[in-house]
Amino acid sequence: MAQNSLAEGVFAINKPYGMSSAQVIRDCQHHFNPSKLFAPLLAADRALREKEGKYQKQRRTHAKRDINVKIGHGGTLDPLATGVLILGVGKGTKALHDFLGCTKTYETVVVFGASTDTYDRVGKLIKKGDYSNITREQVEEALNSFRGKFQQMPPLYSALKMNGKPLYEYAREGKPIPREIETREVDVTELELTEWYEPGTHNHRWPTEEAEQAEKNVVKSVWQVAKNQQDGTTSTEEAATLIPEVVEKEVKALANHESNKRAAEERVDELVSEEPAGKKRKTDTGAAEPMMSGALKDKKGKDKKQDKYAKNRGLDLAPPPPSPDTPFPWEGKGPPAAKIRMTVTSGFYVRSLCHDLGEKLGCGAMMAELVRSRQGEFVLGTDNCMEYSDLALGEEVWAPKIQKALDLWNNKDKAGKAQAVEPVVKKEEVKTEEVKAEEIKAEDAKTEKQPTPTPTPEQPAGEVKVEESASVKDEAKA
Repeated sequence: MAQNSLAEGVFAINKPYGMSSAQVIRDCQHHFNPSKLFAPLLAADRALREKEGKYQKQRRTHAKRDINVKIGHGGTLDPLATGVLILGVGKGTKALHDFLGCTKTYETVVVFGASTDTYDRVGKLIKKGDYSNITREQVEEALNSFRGKFQQMPPLYSALKMNGKPLYEYAREGKPIPREIETREVDVTELELTEWYEPGTHNHRWPTEEAEQAEKNVVKSVWQVAKNQQDGTTSTEEAATLIPEVVEKEVKALANHESNKRAAEERVDELVSEEPAGKKRKTDTGAAEPMMSGALKDKKGKDKKQDKYAKNRGLDLAPPPPSPDTPFPWEGKGPPAAKIRMTVTSGFYVRSLCHDLGEKLGCGAMMAELVRSRQGEFVLGTDNCMEYSDLALGEEVWAPKIQKALDLWNNKDKAGKAQAVEPVVKKEEVKTEEVKAEEIKAEDAKTEKQPTPTPTPEQPAGEVKVEESASVKDEAKA
């Protein structure tokens, strides 16, 4: 990076397990703000702020009046997942929208034999299936249905909403679904089973918490609506009716489930607020209300956090992987598992693939691990993707790595602009050569029209022919 230039551009970081994408940005700002590397960028921002008018300054919220290194991400990554998280710094944030539509490569571990409401290992068990006869060959055969372009159904119970209301609330209230469940076209360009884990050879497992029967009924009914819609076996009107009546027990069970939903849902980043902390609300017992992971807003829109930095609010959003000495939730060796690598287009749900794969095999399945190994040109383990752990080692460690990554990005950007000009130059060069060829052709025609001089007695005919031949040869050289 040239001296006195601003540290701006795009790089990637390996997001840790259990952390929200927004928390990664906060941690980066925490280290970048006092650093020497980003001091010129902050100085430039302060200079711009000083030129703002009084009205512009008043419009800023208290939190936005602080000058921080401007950072954004190019697509959120689930707290349960690790891997490539693209970050834009300064003017690099303007390029982040380009990464929302690029292809991504994931590696996931699928555990067979059970399904959860969230399609992963941190949800609640909804049903179990017979996995005793599941083989690698069967799984590889089933994967053929998920290659290429197809319509994918998003995770229904935890993610999908209609008119601002989750589908399971329609089921709980006994109301019809207002319209068909929307699917999206996705494209799986690569799909490969890379590792097969026989029963008893892995440490992956199902969750221990099982949903109550009322919850199971609602989830299964929503899943059935989706299945019928995909198979085309049920009309929209018939599919709209989920549960004819809801008893008091079901209402209480579902209300309890809703209030205790895991904070590791993908929309947690949208609920993070940077507003200054207010006073803690007190519960009916008079005790201060406990902090919530992810700094979720309360009904009044206030942020539940303790301090300005609130470094713990985006941490531990997913339970840690089970330790080897934790008892297994099954008898015997348990189910098989598989590691699958895929390259997909934007909008693809890996957890939906895991769930749908289990449905196709008839045994159920869930996502146990997820790693995003590539997004666009950013790849784990390369110079443009640094390790999150480097931040704690100090600026002398992380600054050179970020600077190198930003240099790679900015040099690539300059090279792209040069290539955009190159075709124009080549076109002009080709045009010039064509003009030269036409000029030579015109000269040849002019020479042919000139009369051949009559040889004099002193000038034999042979000598005249030699001169003509030389003249033509000289024009050809020109």
